Amino acid sequence: MTVLAWILASSLLGGVLSISAAAVMAFRARSSAVPMLVSYSVGALLGAAFLGVLPHAMENMAQPAQLGISVLTGLLVFFVLEKLVLWRHHHAPQWGEQTDKDDPIHLLHPHGHEEHAHGRSGTLIMVGDTVHNFVDGILIAAAFLADVRLGIVTALAIMAHEIPSEVSDFLILLHSGYSRRRALLINLLSSMAMVAGGLLGYLALAGVRTWIPSLLGFVAASMIYVAVADLIPGLHRRVDLRATVQQVLLIGLGIGTIWLVRQLGH
Repeated sequence: MTVLAWILASSLLGGVLSISAAAVMAFRARSSAVPMLVSYSVGALLGAAFLGVLPHAMENMAQPAQLGISVLTGLLVFFVLEKLVLWRHHHAPQWGEQTDKDDPIHLLHPHGHEEHAHGRSGTLIMVGDTVHNFVDGILIAAAFLADVRLGIVTALAIMAHEIPSEVSDFLILLHSGYSRRRALLINLLSSMAMVAGGLLGYLALAGVRTWIPSLLGFVAASMIYVAVADLIPGLHRRVDLRATVQQVLLIGLGIGTIWLVRQLGH
């Protein structure tokens, strides 16, 4: 397969598989399984960042200090982008207000995100999700242009994160009055933005491969930021020993999955 074929196939398959898995969970509304998915996603994202993306970027960067700069810049950019989203939805309930801890939407991002999500319209949710998918496609393209095996690891990590995120989107759409069929169709259409992002990323980056190591720093920053800033704070809401052991094991399973994929790739 050519690099472009890998990018398009991974973007299309990743979007369809993550949405299909999310739809099954969301339609059944099994909120108890969501924290398990989140824990696994944390491990997959951190494993991909530290075992795959960053080591590969270091091997291909003449000045390793530039990688640190690109990661720090990426973390700051993602912080500002998330802050803009939160400002946009300032009309939603404040952090101090009561929320249902057993609400499957709340379990996904208990650190303030879903308090805002209840006030969003379905249209706004899908606009944000479409942009997110488009950016993921660009990140997948950058990883595949650097190395096919790295692209596979990156695509798997993004898909692992997308499943709990898509569960949240489905539940919010259903909460907003969308039918199950319409929610599924809209999410499938939104996932096509990942393919568009992958194609654009390939066309834009193929001629400037010298930028790829620095762009991989942004890829790693996105994974680290989502895991540490968005997902881990929600896991800390469950402080009992059984939940903690379960989270550690699932995070380890996520990391182990990435390690195994890399070993099979070699």
